[in-house]
Amino acid sequence: MKLRSFLIVAILASAGCKPAFNAGAFPSSEALYDAGVKEFNARRWENAIRAFERLTTELSPRDPRIATAYYYLARAQDKHGDHLLAAKSFSRIYELMPQDSLADNGLFESGIQYFKMWHKPVLDAEYGQDAITQFQTLESVYPDSPLAERADEQLKKLDQWFATKDYETGYHYLKRKAYDSAIIYFKDVIRLHPNAPKTRDAYLRLHQAYKAINYKEDMRDLCDAMRKAYPNDREVISTCGPAPAAQASQ
Repeated sequence: MKLRSFLIVAILASAGCKPAFNAGAFPSSEALYDAGVKEFNARRWENAIRAFERLTTELSPRDPRIATAYYYLARAQDKHGDHLLAAKSFSRIYELMPQDSLADNGLFESGIQYFKMWHKPVLDAEYGQDAITQFQTLESVYPDSPLAERADEQLKKLDQWFATKDYETGYHYLKRKAYDSAIIYFKDVIRLHPNAPKTRDAYLRLHQAYKAINYKEDMRDLCDAMRKAYPNDREVISTCGPAPAAQASQ
């Protein structure tokens, strides 16, 4: 029994004495790169980060491995939960090597990382705007990229989130009878995000604000726009009534 306990203690002690990963201990960049890939594949994210962080400072900008070093670094940072660092590392591929085959991928993944940090539409939208910048840059600089379509899908999602953010702010003011402020935000939803699902609701709440302060002419013009945008919507028809005969016949 004592021998068994001794062996267990010895095994635990030897495991505890395992040296930490030292990115500076490798004899060459090739050895460090291979070690970094090994640590990444083993899901030892901190070790992989150490390896590829060092490589990004040591490798020449002309070294063909520099882009993949940044890519591995960013992926390891993402897995480790460091999304802001990952976003910046992904972006560095495009910034430093715009002709590299990973440049468009770096922009796309950078946008994804920024989007991950905007947890809810009602929160501060700084990272959401950063995501838009990355996706729009990809579409502009690499229009033939196979990722361009996916970037456009992400931009549509972001458009919906920004529309929701402005709508919720407007609705907040509407409930508190701060009608002028509510009107500004509902108008922004309609003007900036015409295709977002929340835009219909923004029209209806804008009508509600106009009605509360008796803006009859604005209500009439808004109803014309609502009927045109949502001709068969029951709530729009209930709010505004059917289109005038002359208008309906056009």
